Amino acid sequence: MSKTAKLLKRPAKNLPCISLIGMAGCGKTTVGLALAKALGWAFMDTDQLIESAYGTRLQDIADRLTKDEFRDMEAEMICSLRASRTVVATGGSVVYREAGMRHLQSLGPVVRLDCPLAVVLERISHNPERGLAIAEGQTIEDLYLERQQLYIRYADIACNATRSPSQCAEWILARLPRGIADPADA
Repeated sequence: MSKTAKLLKRPAKNLPCISLIGMAGCGKTTVGLALAKALGWAFMDTDQLIESAYGTRLQDIADRLTKDEFRDMEAEMICSLRASRTVVATGGSVVYREAGMRHLQSLGPVVRLDCPLAVVLERISHNPERGLAIAEGQTIEDLYLERQQLYIRYADIACNATRSPSQCAEWILARLPRGIADPADA
């Protein structure tokens, strides 16, 4: 490290984050990356955090754990997040545990990405290896219908995610509460 390089101090208080929730295939990762880029913020994908913690693919983890074990593990991972000025793309099942959702809400606004079921099915079909926490015998349609009220319950903002990722990012930016994108404006 050069003599002129200075280490940045971590903020004394966490600065706001934006969390994205919604079904698999609704674009949480792609929209999240576009939103983080537009804001100049960090980006975090909680599914990737889980994969790195376990050292294997998310689907392998979901297959080895019961639905409740997976949801509990995911909530524990969410509750351990400490971040500032980060766009957080969550797993679709994050809404099943209130503690995890309360923690995300404490970090900043929660944005629901909405897509019609047909769009979700089509997008998921392009990546059949994606991790999906689904019970044996349950269909993606069952999962979609089961989760909708939970997504609505926890979201501060709802975005139609049939737009392009950059259009979604612009739309979300225009609707963020004052002071989120630039805390100095609060």
